[in-house]
Amino acid sequence: MHNFDLLEKLCNTRSLELEEYEKLVSDYDDKTVQRAKECAVGIRKEIYSNKIFVRGLIEISNFCKSNCLYCGIRRENRSVQRYRLSKDTILSCCQNGYNLGFRTFVLQSGEDDYYTDDIMCDIVSEIKRRFPDCAVTLSLGEKDFLSYKRLFESGADRYLLRHETADYMHYKKLHPKEQTFENRMTCLYSLKEIGYQTGCGFMVGSPYQTPKTIASDLKFIENFRPEMCGIGPFVPGRDTPFSNFSAGKPEFTCYLLSLIRLIKPNVLLPATTALSSVSQNGLEQGILSGANVIMPNLTPNNERWKYSIYDNKNASYTETAENIWQLKEKMYSIGYEIVTDRGDAKTI
Repeated sequence: MHNFDLLEKLCNTRSLELEEYEKLVSDYDDKTVQRAKECAVGIRKEIYSNKIFVRGLIEISNFCKSNCLYCGIRRENRSVQRYRLSKDTILSCCQNGYNLGFRTFVLQSGEDDYYTDDIMCDIVSEIKRRFPDCAVTLSLGEKDFLSYKRLFESGADRYLLRHETADYMHYKKLHPKEQTFENRMTCLYSLKEIGYQTGCGFMVGSPYQTPKTIASDLKFIENFRPEMCGIGPFVPGRDTPFSNFSAGKPEFTCYLLSLIRLIKPNVLLPATTALSSVSQNGLEQGILSGANVIMPNLTPNNERWKYSIYDNKNASYTETAENIWQLKEKMYSIGYEIVTDRGDAKTI
């Protein structure tokens, strides 16, 4: 079957065989890419109109006990200036974001054991008490079932945990031995079972990635049915074992955004910081390929630059919550509207 026909099949069925996904991502042309984009945007507009949801990102700590080979804040990187935000600072960030119109706060960090369950549950419950009309998303890495459950019961609504790759052997090439594919998958299914709106995702162009591994990612997304999915191009960090690898391609990332929208039409799909870091108009191209979420940064300015998971992280207005008005104008110029909304995934 020709790739264009495979794309039409995906548009109609939301499902392909593993080998078909592999063909779709390994042998495509401009016509297929354009058709994927048109279908993705059409489906997204049917469900979400021209609405773009914004999330206020608060990077609460860059301490990390893990040692992922691609990450700039990995445990063994001694050049990182480490920081942690206090509860009062986090709440101040939320207040600032609320005043700017944000109704979702994303608390993201390295895997930092300083933030015990008691500490994090206290922070989450206080955010929900002060801002009851807001959603809280956590992105704190791997935890056990009971920790996830306690955080959920404290008021957390969503949890982002990129699966990184759905291919077992590829996962081993991206992580040290103590971090296992099995545990990552256990965590994701635990989040689903508990009741979180759950997000997965992967890097596009990561070292040792192949069309076959990407096909596995797409099939996993099809079967797992996440409420959120975060993908962005791999960007090498200078102080990581992967510093000499090339960055992922923004055009291919946008193509995959379109395919993910076709697989899961109601998914909350960000145009990521990484995409706007490797391409000057990456944010706009992501939205025009089917994305519907942007995550401006609410982290205090004096700490924001320290959360350097890769080099050349975009610090332009598109990633700065304080300049939300310029972002609104940018979205308006391409036919979209930023809304003050929790932005939950719609049921279809």
